[in-house]
Amino acid sequence: MGARGTPGSTAAFHLHRGKLVRGDDARTIAAEVLLACEVDGAYANLALPARLSRSSLSARDRAFATKLTYEAQRLAGYYDWIAQQCLNRRLGDVDPEVRVLLRIGAHQLLAMRVPAHAAVSATIDAGRALTHRGALGLVNAVLRRIAREADRWEDRVNAIDDPWQRRAVRTSHPRDVVRALDSALRAHGRAGEIDALLDANNAAPWVQLVARPGLVTPDELADEAEDVLDVSVAYGQLSPWSLTLSGGDPARLPSVSSGAAAIEDEGSQLVAGILASAPVDGEESAWLDLCAGPGGKTALLRALAPAGVRLVANEVTAHRARLVEDSTRAFGDVEVHTGDGRTFGDAAVYDRVLVDAPCTGLGSLRRRPEARFRGRVAQVPELANLQVGLLTRALDLTRPGGIVGYATCSPHVGETLKVIERVMADSARRIEPVDAVAIARKLAPHEADFGQGPYVQLWPHRHGTDAMFLALLRVS
Repeated sequence: MGARGTPGSTAAFHLHRGKLVRGDDARTIAAEVLLACEVDGAYANLALPARLSRSSLSARDRAFATKLTYEAQRLAGYYDWIAQQCLNRRLGDVDPEVRVLLRIGAHQLLAMRVPAHAAVSATIDAGRALTHRGALGLVNAVLRRIAREADRWEDRVNAIDDPWQRRAVRTSHPRDVVRALDSALRAHGRAGEIDALLDANNAAPWVQLVARPGLVTPDELADEAEDVLDVSVAYGQLSPWSLTLSGGDPARLPSVSSGAAAIEDEGSQLVAGILASAPVDGEESAWLDLCAGPGGKTALLRALAPAGVRLVANEVTAHRARLVEDSTRAFGDVEVHTGDGRTFGDAAVYDRVLVDAPCTGLGSLRRRPEARFRGRVAQVPELANLQVGLLTRALDLTRPGGIVGYATCSPHVGETLKVIERVMADSARRIEPVDAVAIARKLAPHEADFGQGPYVQLWPHRHGTDAMFLALLRVS
């Protein structure tokens, strides 16, 4: 129940744990989504739209719930540190319901300029749908202390002695993630940019669309967005098929509904475009996307493939294979298979192969901030072995003169540069890197700093995209 006169006061009751509660309150929805992320491993960018679709919130309250959910999730590490200073026990030992309520309460107090009495009381009211009276008493006490000392928290963070820990708390990133991202920047000649990168990870990502060639043009899609959504539109900086929207719900666009266009990060578009544009020897007949789910890059590859070229897509799980089928439905001729990419196929028949490898996702922390808190850095050795296996298989499936694109949505050197080094050192075939940066410069509608190459490494703070990595390898 929101405080009178504040966002989040829409009344709609439902039964929760045997109690009649006001479940369509914006703060309650935010708390439910954050709790699903905390307990069930959900992602806010998937869970929140699903929850809002079942609500009766006004447009104003939906916007409030969206802002509160995403921003409190991005800054969860910062708010957890503050809450810990107000407790006489480990924050990790309290109920997860308490932790998420403290986050959404702290965000209202410290970042949204909601009056203290309204933020605290409305958060407690929202928590009645989630937990018991004793837990709410703890939430009330901690939030009131946070409010009393609101002007002092920034100074306390700045007083942390360890510069890496101070940076981690300030930007709400675990310390090991901060160090890993700094190492990645240094490996690509970008020392000193860690603070800019971390700040960019905490900014809301733009809504970016891809206009799939042959189905809709960027101009047609721009006109459609302006007419249907009444929003401003900007053309892509890196991808010639990209549009950036100022807001609105892209799902309302007919081109998105039909599959002629889709929501897709501009960096992902560029990865597919570079692979499709790289020169290969001889005529082409077959392309392969070895780790295709959920299918955005697959669809763009299909749109860019020359007439007569067969496109095959493989995905290890049946659920994600169905997503690939849905993403490519507008074309109707993509062959979708389900299986382990490390054992896919039996002959070197493909002209181009994309390995968009499973990874930590450390490059997509703007869109999926929960990933930073899930111990992903510790998973790098295991993931690297999988990535080496997938890339090795891709090279085996590529004919002489063909090319493999190895991509990750992570800049971690253990998933990018070191994987390439391992595979090139162990391969029985001759492999040569291709300058992906040179191709990117030809594709991008505007001049961009792609570094020295031969590999492309994008960055949120420099390119406004996920931190996509791409290496092109030619097989002899």
